[in-house]
Amino acid sequence: MKHRGKIVFLAGVLVALGAGWLGFPRAIYQSRPQPVNFSHKVHADKAGSKCEDCHAFREDGTFADIPSLDKCAGCHAAAMGSTVAEKNFIDRYVTPQREPPWASYARQPENVYFSHITHVKLAQVKCERCHGGEGSTDTLRPYQQDRISGYSRDVWRDMKMDDCVACHRQHGLEHSCLDCHK
Repeated sequence: MKHRGKIVFLAGVLVALGAGWLGFPRAIYQSRPQPVNFSHKVHADKAGSKCEDCHAFREDGTFADIPSLDKCAGCHAAAMGSTVAEKNFIDRYVTPQREPPWASYARQPENVYFSHITHVKLAQVKCERCHGGEGSTDTLRPYQQDRISGYSRDVWRDMKMDDCVACHRQHGLEHSCLDCHK
């Protein structure tokens, strides 16, 4: 009888842990689609675009983030293909000159300073090193926002400080915490 109580307790703990493990991400993250069904693959393969053609640097060396509508409208003032997605993009955003409300997967926390130009231009780090295969996707995955912090799930899942530290150590670079955390 004594063991039965322990077994029931242990089973309850396991069920609670399992429910938390499966339920917590659903509770903490809200998902929403990106405003446009964008294909990096089409732009890279068919149009021959490179990451830096759309994701550029400003004159002061800071990263310009998600391209503005002007970048897109340069090629898409009129349809270049026959897809419904492109027609919708032109009708909803290009023609009325309305910026798409993109959600940034990679917006860093306010206390983090990251220099793209130092890594991309000086260290010759490829975009894929940190952003994975994003540049070869056919569609954009839904944006998942942490309901508590307001940041993207990708910042905690794909762009962890441990990854930065490991890469720096691999290349013999040691830094102070204050080099990245302001």
